Amino acid sequence: MPGSLTIGHHESTVALGHADAARLATVLADLAYLLEVPGPDRIGDAQVAVLCEGRAPDRAELSAWARALSGSLRGRL
Repeated sequence: MPGSLTIGHHESTVALGHADAARLATVLADLAYLLEVPGPDRIGDAQVAVLCEGRAPDRAELSAWARALSGSLRGRL
C-alpha cells in the first residue's frame, strides 16, 4: 500500500558444533544451579547484577532462562 511502512526484524542464524552446544547446555544448567543453591557456592548478588546487564537483578528470572535454554539445547542434540 502506498504510504505504509513495514519494519522487519531479521536475526542471523547462529551455528554451534555438537560438542560446543553440549558444553554450553552444561554451563547454562550449572549457572542455573549456582543461582538457586543456598550457601557459599551460590553466585553473589553483585555477580547476578553483572549477568543481568544493567537491568534490575532478578535471580529467579535468570535461573529460569538459563535452565530453559539449557533444556532447549539438550533437546536438539
